[in-house]
Amino acid sequence: MLATKSFTRAGKIALQSTRMGYASTATRLAVPAVSFNAQSQQESSGKVWATLAASVAVAAATASVAFCEEGAGEVKGKVVVKDKNMANLKDANNSSATSGIKLFTGNANKALAQDIANHLGMNLGKISVSHFADGEVNVIVNENVRGKDVYIVQPTSPPVNETLMELLLMISTMRRASARKITAIIPYYGYARQDRKLQARVPISAADVARLLEAMGVDRVVAVDLHCGQIQGFFGPRVPVDNLDGGTVAVSYFGDMDLVNPVIVSPDAGGVYRAKQFREALSKKHEVDCSLAMIVKQRAKANEIERMDLVGSVDGCDAIIVDDMVDTAGTLCKAAEMLKESGARRVFAFCSHGVLSGPAASRIANSVLTELVVLDTITISEAAMATGKITQLSVGPLLAQAIYNIHNKKSISALFK
Repeated sequence: MLATKSFTRAGKIALQSTRMGYASTATRLAVPAVSFNAQSQQESSGKVWATLAASVAVAAATASVAFCEEGAGEVKGKVVVKDKNMANLKDANNSSATSGIKLFTGNANKALAQDIANHLGMNLGKISVSHFADGEVNVIVNENVRGKDVYIVQPTSPPVNETLMELLLMISTMRRASARKITAIIPYYGYARQDRKLQARVPISAADVARLLEAMGVDRVVAVDLHCGQIQGFFGPRVPVDNLDGGTVAVSYFGDMDLVNPVIVSPDAGGVYRAKQFREALSKKHEVDCSLAMIVKQRAKANEIERMDLVGSVDGCDAIIVDDMVDTAGTLCKAAEMLKESGARRVFAFCSHGVLSGPAASRIANSVLTELVVLDTITISEAAMATGKITQLSVGPLLAQAIYNIHNKKSISALFK
């Protein structure tokens, strides 16, 4: 009786393994074909049943090992990880890795949202974000999101107030539609520069935007290169904030260049840490020996520089200015001119967010900059791209990997290495 029960359990294991796809033709052949009737069952000894049960168990285990060894790389569900930091998301839609995810976007940067969806192997959610005749935002979600993990891609880029209102109303709509979890993917965080009081009777707008997002019911925020890291602290402990490093995308781009004695330049004292991280990543990943320099600037008022001083040497070197954003490009062009006067061979610039408002395009076109590299966190105008000096890199793969890791409860820190 005991041997019969053991065989029954082993048979169930084999059947379950077959349903899961572990059993192959070789597995089925490994189990001996046994023909028996009721009389032979009674006359067979316990040893025969035990032997047969062991054969089934060994065959199932062998098939399981063979299944895991079929693909190249490390198997994570059906996503093959060929690199220790970035997963290959090409076949993510064929597995349960992205099940339960709903990805939506407003009008701020649909191209980036589509790029993220393509890397995740899924379609964008059906949503209508339009405006009434008087300019009010109208949001209609055209599919069921009850119990789903919703990710909303919406940079609060110019026009800032309009895109911010779209984001707030989309979050509110998803919360009222009983979404399980709402994550705001904000590649560019508007109002980030107003992160402290520089004079009396002014708001801390970056903190106020955080409170608005929390009030609407957001559960998590993912941003790229926040103007100041302290913005993460403006959100309460119930709303974690992931500040992704966009520099990891640019490091690969500059690492493939033929640079001569490269110097990483911080445009101000507050950006030294960002420039230092960029230099370390370039040295570690591409074995490029870089030095560090800094520009000390004194502002007369916003977007207007009174004086600039260089700390460090760029004589005969290729200089790379690293900053989080470029707005009117006045400061950037003056910094590039100063570096050129100090003996720099070529002057490049990497700014994560290309706001490029006002006369930015014409200033860059007429500047001594060799090339300005930005991410696609903000849609670049045709006039700016027509200058021939602006290169835009995609941050879609980085954000897609972040969404994948968050949804599957994996570490985000691997994306910073």
